[in-house]
Amino acid sequence: MSLSDSETSNGGGASEYKPFRHISRDRLLYEMLTSAKSGDSKAWKVLIMDKVTVKVMSHSCKMADITDQEVSLVEDLFRRRQPLPSLDAVYFIQPSKENVVMFLSDMSGREPLYKKAFIFFSSPIPKELVNHIKCDTSVLPRIGALREMNLEYFPIDSQGFITDQETALQELYGNIDNTRRFNACLNNMAIRIATVFASLKELPNVWYRAAKDSDESTPTPNHELVPTKLADAVWDMVSKYKSTIPNFPQSETCDLLIVDRSIDQIAPVIHEWTYDAMCHDLLNMDGNKYIHEIPSKTGGQPESKEVLLEEHDTVWLELRHTHIADASERLHEKFTNFVSKNKAAQIQQSGRDGSELSTRDLQKMVQALPQYTEQVEKISLHVEIAGKINKIIRDTDLRELGQLEQDLVFGDAAAKDVISFLRTKQNTTPEYKLRLLMIYASVYPEKFEGDKATKLMQLAKLSPDDMKVISNMQLLAGSSKKKAVSSGFSLKFSNQKTTQAARKDRTNDEEETWSLFRFYPVIEEVIENLSKGELPKSDYACKNEPTIPVVKNSTRTNTRTQTAPAPTTAPHSMRSRRTANWARSRTSDDGYSSDSTLKNMSSDFKKMGKRIFVFIIGGATRSELRVCHKLTTKLRREVILGTTSMDDPPQHLTVITHLSFLAISSKGVVESSRNVDFYLSNVLIILIDHLLSSFITLCNLKFISSSINEVKGIFMN
Repeated sequence: MSLSDSETSNGGGASEYKPFRHISRDRLLYEMLTSAKSGDSKAWKVLIMDKVTVKVMSHSCKMADITDQEVSLVEDLFRRRQPLPSLDAVYFIQPSKENVVMFLSDMSGREPLYKKAFIFFSSPIPKELVNHIKCDTSVLPRIGALREMNLEYFPIDSQGFITDQETALQELYGNIDNTRRFNACLNNMAIRIATVFASLKELPNVWYRAAKDSDESTPTPNHELVPTKLADAVWDMVSKYKSTIPNFPQSETCDLLIVDRSIDQIAPVIHEWTYDAMCHDLLNMDGNKYIHEIPSKTGGQPESKEVLLEEHDTVWLELRHTHIADASERLHEKFTNFVSKNKAAQIQQSGRDGSELSTRDLQKMVQALPQYTEQVEKISLHVEIAGKINKIIRDTDLRELGQLEQDLVFGDAAAKDVISFLRTKQNTTPEYKLRLLMIYASVYPEKFEGDKATKLMQLAKLSPDDMKVISNMQLLAGSSKKKAVSSGFSLKFSNQKTTQAARKDRTNDEEETWSLFRFYPVIEEVIENLSKGELPKSDYACKNEPTIPVVKNSTRTNTRTQTAPAPTTAPHSMRSRRTANWARSRTSDDGYSSDSTLKNMSSDFKKMGKRIFVFIIGGATRSELRVCHKLTTKLRREVILGTTSMDDPPQHLTVITHLSFLAISSKGVVESSRNVDFYLSNVLIILIDHLLSSFITLCNLKFISSSINEVKGIFMN
């Protein structure tokens, strides 16, 4: 029995650079499941998890991966289980008193449930719980391993993870005075962030957004100190790894930047025009799950099918960060290219033209059917999704609203334009008008002082509950730095515009052909400044900043050479004709997207500089995740985004609405819908022949593609 972290967390040696998500998967499969073996036991074993660790596992591994490691059964720790005394059990659990009691109940006494137990804790276990286990002398001989895995985060992307704390914004920033809940939320957050560095064996320089200056007579509000307190807790935990984890770095190897949602209140509500963001904003998706209808094989009513828009889908991988118009154009090209190069599609098209199919043609078609069916399904799925999005854009006149939103952000529109829009666009949904006013309030906070907000509410025909969102934004932003305008509010404006910008326009540096593609989240500039060693010291501090002498008046001297190596080449545009090269993958000879992007990334990672981690307290956006992918290519440093939850605009509005009061269940958490039953119900891989639906889809693809082409023109600059 040993209580330690494994020496093989990188799953392949220190010289092999693996992407973030691959390391998480390899640790669970090889360091935990493969290592759980005893010489006198059968090969197959049982895996037992709690509600948190089953989500950790489901975010990193497929059930097929688990069964490949000779796991015959996956069980819930708190459910009644059948005794299997001839099999070993692997316990992957949180180090809580309840979990330890359940484990001891399983393995103590004359007839334990399993032959031998291998226990892996998701985070550091308190000494009192270790002593509690050691006190049961009947259990000790039955323990094959007792280790701290230190893996309690949830990968959601190859470069992103969450701590699964959807109520963090309310608990840390809401208008409540509950110290116990505040500390528990912050502590759980720190533990889960720290386990990221334990898994990757990285020791970070911990940067954080410093609290705003306040008068000596007025104590700094608790919510202003959240990034500081989180930085302290993370650094304390990561520092202990130097002495507890074998081969853990003794000097800093990467950068961690901790900020909160107040850094950018526009990014969560503005309409983002990339394929990924629009899918999650405009479509009724449950996380990454999209439900669509497919023709019935029996000729009956259409059947519903669930698909996951994730990185295993190579078409999604190629299109997710592109502009919606560019994605539509690529889908049209992809379909045309697919038909011209795929034998089955060519033969089927010729058959539809009236010519008779020969036996040899049919043989070729049958040989191409498996690949043909898979490719048709992928292309048709995304053609359907893009078609739905484009229809919503047309039906809701979203193009004009999106233009006004971005004009406000970049100082090209003022109060007059907002008033004009609210007067003339009465049919705009309340949600869209509220999001517009939230952007307006972020750029022009003085326009909402006194009774001005009430007049805007009446003009927009919003309810007081809707407008409460605007006032709750102040709980995050604190007191505004901008001075109020001396003149009173009026719905009549002079011809002269008074504008102010929340962003600096960067389109000259990064050329784009599509319009409505110039918005970028604040975090993009912050990460670039961090990489160059140019974070403003008035706004950001570091727990363990390297003591390197600063050379004044030097020509862009990097003061943190050890953690942020200067680029080896001069900066240049990475843009292609319509979108960034980092968002465009290659196409394979079969006429649709291949996984060449992932293959190229894995080789490029070996040449990368030190990682950059950014953690956003209170939820992150799709645009911020996109920026991390983009900057990984631009800076030649893998940028990983962490956050408490990944929020789409409707979710963010709900959170902000309830920011000043917190109604929470007796358990103190909002549990995810991904529980053990849900995970286990999706572990079977069912092979279904969709040949009929594929043919029907092919007949309709051309029609749908033409409707997509209709939309492309409105986005051309």
